[in-house]
Amino acid sequence: MPDVHHESVFFTGHVQGVGFRYTVLQVAREYEVAGYVSNRTDGRVQLEAEGAPQEVSSFVEAVQEKMHGYIRKVERSGRRRPAEFQGFVIK
Repeated sequence: MPDVHHESVFFTGHVQGVGFRYTVLQVAREYEVAGYVSNRTDGRVQLEAEGAPQEVSSFVEAVQEKMHGYIRKVERSGRRRPAEFQGFVIK
């Protein structure tokens, strides 16, 4: 399987209990990305996304734009690796 662009993104702020994960799932349907979004016990939301570099970047930026009022900090890290995910889900 060919390598894809993968990003791990952590959102900090008022990001749990506000429909954040559901919104991310809805936004993901507009892009050709795979991965998941989940709440973390430390209060952050974790987003794992893979696909073409521009698709992943545009997807993450769309999430930030849609949820900007709830996000205080975004930590992103990306790399190329073999594809791991099929579809996009809430965990």
